Amino acid sequence: MNSETILQYIDLYGYLIIFLFLFFGIVGIPAPEESLLFFIGVLIVHHQLSFGWAILCALLGTFIGMLTAFLCGKYIGYPFIHKYGKYVGITSERWEKVQHNYTKNAYKTILFGFYMPGIRQMSPYFAGIAKISFGAFFLFSLLGTLLWVIPFILAGYYLGQTFNINPVYVPYLGILFLAIFFIYMLVKYIRKKRLQHRDRVSKKVK
Repeated sequence: MNSETILQYIDLYGYLIIFLFLFFGIVGIPAPEESLLFFIGVLIVHHQLSFGWAILCALLGTFIGMLTAFLCGKYIGYPFIHKYGKYVGITSERWEKVQHNYTKNAYKTILFGFYMPGIRQMSPYFAGIAKISFGAFFLFSLLGTLLWVIPFILAGYYLGQTFNINPVYVPYLGILFLAIFFIYMLVKYIRKKRLQHRDRVSKKVK
């Protein structure tokens, strides 16, 4: 989606469209939300958005999206898996193992998962399915929302002031963020495989 389309939506629906973009980005389709937040900051510099209203709508869209996904996971996800999981190979034993592994790192995943496309969409659903307490999820998702939304908008705002960034090119940042994410995951995967190989070699030597 290019900048002209986003501006047209903002002109038609006002700040509600910022809320909706981020809400559905969390509960539904993974999208380059980072570039949208950065774009919001640039538009504030160009006096096309109000600083306060833009941040408020972005925060509310993200946070309410997280809570909605959590509640869906809690009240719909587990019964669905319990009833139909066996047909796709998700046995009770496998589910308990996955749930245990997630629970150990749940709060870190909720908090820092915002910076990983795909993870931020799956994390709230999985937190609900794994029966993470609502109070803890509320706190960590609120903190994660603040630490994700505000820095990206401020980055767009201050860099837009410094370098006079043309809003037309901002959506392409989504591609850059996605590429960085995949490179990071690839490097992490390669490093993990090397460590596993090293462990196997050391065991054989012993």
